[in-house]
Amino acid sequence: MKYLPIPSKLYTQNRERFIKKMKPNSIAIFPGNPVLPTNGDAIYTYRPNADVVWLSGVVQEKSMVILYPDNPDKNAREVLVLLRPNEHLEKWEGHKLRKDEATAISGIKNIQWLDSIDATLQVMMHHADTVYLNTNENDRLDTTLFRPDLIFVHDFMKRYPVHHYERSAPIMKELRSVKTKEEIAVTQIAVDITHKAFNRVMKFIKPGVWEHEIEAEITHEFLRNRATRHAYDCIIASGDRARVLHYIENNQECKSGELILMDFGAEYGNYCADMTRTIPVNGKFTKRQKEVYNAVLDAHNFAKKILKPGISVVDYTVKVNDFLEQQCLKLGLITKTDIKNQDPENPAYRKYFYHGVSHHLGIDVHDLGTRVTPLKEGMLLTIEPGLYIEEEQMGIRIENNVWLTKTGSIDLFKGIPITTDEIENAMKRSK
Repeated sequence: MKYLPIPSKLYTQNRERFIKKMKPNSIAIFPGNPVLPTNGDAIYTYRPNADVVWLSGVVQEKSMVILYPDNPDKNAREVLVLLRPNEHLEKWEGHKLRKDEATAISGIKNIQWLDSIDATLQVMMHHADTVYLNTNENDRLDTTLFRPDLIFVHDFMKRYPVHHYERSAPIMKELRSVKTKEEIAVTQIAVDITHKAFNRVMKFIKPGVWEHEIEAEITHEFLRNRATRHAYDCIIASGDRARVLHYIENNQECKSGELILMDFGAEYGNYCADMTRTIPVNGKFTKRQKEVYNAVLDAHNFAKKILKPGISVVDYTVKVNDFLEQQCLKLGLITKTDIKNQDPENPAYRKYFYHGVSHHLGIDVHDLGTRVTPLKEGMLLTIEPGLYIEEEQMGIRIENNVWLTKTGSIDLFKGIPITTDEIENAMKRSK
């Protein structure tokens, strides 16, 4: 890992939070992700199981966390399972964790090897009444794809068919959506690295640069600051390409007079930042660009004002969408007649704003969290309204990350240029 060590207290607290939700005499098993092949003997870039990371901080493939708080053997109430290091494997893949190293990361003292865990687990299963098994239940999941988690569940239940089984996913969704101050401290580092990358590209951008060159500048700044990776595919969309929400080709020249929408975020210590800024390629907004930008910024600030504990994502989204509808009216994009005659299932403003306003953020960039129940103190969400105008070949989105407090929210991106004057002045000073 590139990032500096993270105090194991973060993961110890997370395990304690999950254990409090478990039924008496129950065991919870969290298998890690395997390495998956691409073509031939090549492999996809490895991404650890988010729940295993949340519970242990360990990112090594095939790791497993076992929690059995009522285990008669007090020394085996928390177990971390790892691949056994061997000389041949390490010659090809590099260092694998030793037991003391894994304990330092996770705070778990009982470390077992994967090739010998079956006997230990069998004893635990014979004593336990209830078993929590973990599956990916993210609402955005494509359930038609290959699912290693379901293979594990199928095989495990076949081996132990008469136990009572529970899903751990609902508990993880509840707990992971509420961030501790330790988690926010790590996230803030990811945010600060993202801020540094934004400052860097504001100095770099000018007419004639290419989108992929901007992506390279961001990547350079991420790596030199110990970011693990991009939190998601970097979006560098100049001109009309900004209307494509997940534009990642990043292969066009940036021209004077265009805006460039940049949606990127660093991942540090397995926690994600997620920022969007839209800036003028030549350093100066036109009158119309500024007018539309300020309409989006007003929507962003309105959303931040009402996003607080007690509101549901559904109610919050309705309020922000209503605000954006009025912004579209002021900008001349729609008329009162359009609103009067619109299909309620496809309102007129949807031509210019066609995505969600916010999503949960954490170990996953689209993290686990509720959409219908009231938001809680401690949740971390994005705020990212936008307007996309095909007739004017313009797309503007503004995104920050906010941590909900008892009475409102804390903007983790506070201080990063966001108004048109701040952006123009920053770009002017950089030249």
